[in-house]
Amino acid sequence: MVAGEASGDLLAGLLLDGMQQRWPGLTAFGIGGPQMARRGFDAWWGHDRLSVHGFGWDVLRRYREIVGIRSQLKTRLLRQRPDVFIGVDAPDFNLDLEAALKSRGVKTVHFVSPSVWAWRAERIEKIRRSADHVLCIFPFEPALLARHGIAATYVGHPLANVIALQPDRSAARAQLGLTDADLVLAILPGSRKSEIEHLAARFFQAAVLVRRTRPGIKLIIPALPTLKPMLEQIAAASGLADNLQIFAGQSHTALAACDLTLIASGTATLEAALFKRPMVIAYRMGALSWQLMRRKQLQPWVGLPNILCQEFVVPELLQDAATPQALAAALLVWLDAMACNPDKIATLQQKFTALHIELQRDTARLATDAIQQVLQG
Repeated sequence: MVAGEASGDLLAGLLLDGMQQRWPGLTAFGIGGPQMARRGFDAWWGHDRLSVHGFGWDVLRRYREIVGIRSQLKTRLLRQRPDVFIGVDAPDFNLDLEAALKSRGVKTVHFVSPSVWAWRAERIEKIRRSADHVLCIFPFEPALLARHGIAATYVGHPLANVIALQPDRSAARAQLGLTDADLVLAILPGSRKSEIEHLAARFFQAAVLVRRTRPGIKLIIPALPTLKPMLEQIAAASGLADNLQIFAGQSHTALAACDLTLIASGTATLEAALFKRPMVIAYRMGALSWQLMRRKQLQPWVGLPNILCQEFVVPELLQDAATPQALAAALLVWLDAMACNPDKIATLQQKFTALHIELQRDTARLATDAIQQVLQG
C-alpha cells in the first residue's frame, strides 16, 4: 500500500481494519503514516516523504527525491510480488507505479478515484492503464469510469461511518476544556507545511478581525504534531498567541466542538460537512500552480461539500480572493446567521445530513469484496 499524505493515511488505516478482519494473517507494507502504523503496517518510508503542494517549485525541488523513492519501491515490490498493490489516493505517485506493477502481472487497486469529474480529465486513460479496479468513495463515480472501460465499485466514504450522524458537541468541548456556552471557531489551515506557509497567516489575521466584533470567541486549532511549532510561531506573529489553543491532532474533536470553521480546501472540508458545521473554505498556492489548476478545472466548485451538493452551500475564497478581510466577513455572515437566522443554519445542516446518509455504506465489506474479485480474476 502507498498513502501519500495525512488524509490518505486515515483512509488507508480504515481500509486496513476491514482487510485485517477479512484476512487475519494479512501482511501490509509500503508507504504510510501513523494511522496505518497503528494497524501493524510496515512503513518502508513515511507518508510525509511524498507530501507536496501544487504544481510549481514545491514539486520541482522534491521531484528527484520522490521519483527515487518510487523507483526503489517498484524494485522491492517486483522482488517481493505482493498479492495486491493498493494505491491510496496520491494519483501523481501511485498511478505510474500501478501501471508499472500491472504490466508485470501484479494486481492493482486504486482507492479513491482521481477527481476526473472536477479537473484533469486527461487522467482517465492513465487510470485505465494503471488499475485493475478502482474503489470509489462517491456514488456517481463508478458509472463515469465504466463509460471508459474501467472496473469500479462504490464503497462509500469510510469517514461517514466513523463520524456520528449526530456528533456529541458537549463531549468534544469537555475534552478540549470548553463549555457549552462558548462560541468556538476551529481554524484548519491544512496538513502540509506548504499549505501552512500559504494560508496560516491569513487565517490568523482573519481571526483577529473576527475577534474585534466577537471578542469572546474561542479559537482552536488542531495540528499535526510536526507542524505545531510552526503554527505557534505564525500565531505569535499575528498577535494571537494568548487567544487560541493549538492541539496536537484531535481534528475530529475540534470539528465536533466548534460552531463554525475556517478551513483549507481538501478532505477536511468533507469531514466538516459530516460534522454538520458551517464553514468558510479557502485555498492559496503558488501563482504558477494556480494558473495550471484553473486551466484544468471542470466545475465551478473546489470544496468537496459544494461539489457533492452541486451548489455553493458554503463560501469559497481562493487565491487572491482569500484576503483576511474577506475571510473574516464570510465568517461573520455565519455568526450573524447563528444569532438572527437559525433557519439558514438548519437548512445547511439538513443538506449535510442527507449527504452523510448518502455516503454511509459498509465500506469494509464492499472494499474487501472488490479486492477479493481482483485477487480471483
